[in-house]
Amino acid sequence: MDIPFSRELDFTYGKPDQLAPGLRRVICPNSGSFTLFGTGSYIIGQGEVAIVDPGPADDGHIQALLAATQGERISHILVTHTHIDHSPGCRLLQQYCDAETWAMGPHGLGRLTADAFGGDFDFKPDQTIVDGQIIKGGDWRVECLYTPGHSINHMSFALSEDMLLCGDLVMGWSTTIVSPPDGNMKDYMQSLERLLGRGDRVLYPAHGGPIESPQHYVRSLYEHRMQRIDQVRSCIGDGVHQVADMVPLIYTELDSSMYGAAAQSVLGSIEYLIATEAVSSSGGLSLASEYRLT
Repeated sequence: MDIPFSRELDFTYGKPDQLAPGLRRVICPNSGSFTLFGTGSYIIGQGEVAIVDPGPADDGHIQALLAATQGERISHILVTHTHIDHSPGCRLLQQYCDAETWAMGPHGLGRLTADAFGGDFDFKPDQTIVDGQIIKGGDWRVECLYTPGHSINHMSFALSEDMLLCGDLVMGWSTTIVSPPDGNMKDYMQSLERLLGRGDRVLYPAHGGPIESPQHYVRSLYEHRMQRIDQVRSCIGDGVHQVADMVPLIYTELDSSMYGAAAQSVLGSIEYLIATEAVSSSGGLSLASEYRLT
């Protein structure tokens, strides 16, 4: 199933864009292979506001957020998850305001010591949040939606019955990296199913533009992931037992410079196949292990 990706976005670095009543976005200039144009930090409300994902440790971006909220009070700092392009900016922002940080927990919920894709191990939330929790401030209200898969502590924030800040769970320009052990493909698929069960009119991801046909888009992502999982299963059935040998067979049009990231996604698919008892491993879940159909 083709995914209707879009890499187009009209914006200016450092300048706030009004996306909807009570919702603005400022994009950090940390463009890259995994961030597209950069991390989008969202400002919720007016007068007394919340900032979602202040981004990396980039003082210029923090100054842009302060300029965008000049004359207003930052009362809350919400964090979708703790990768280094999302949460390190909290510490810089708190030098200029008295807002507490609100997140599900530290990186990996304290269970990890390393992360190939850049975990912010220094982050500890001032306030720990849970699924279904309502956070209020000024003229705004958000509901916390636990959406693991990209990371174990990934939380999305529903602004209303039809608008969702979805962090890195879903992005309009690319599929999302699901890299074990912090990422988990089975969790990710269940999070996509949760989105399919909602009635959101628009999704606002942390990277790229809004997704304005969420049901169709999320369904296409779900089908794509299932196809990838089937490709991995087929590779193993055809006698290809190691991740490194699967990557060029599955990602035939991918530049070799991205093989490392692709390998992590293949590993995520294998984790799903192991969890569903379709595949077994000779030495646990790792890039070096050999895998066979059960």
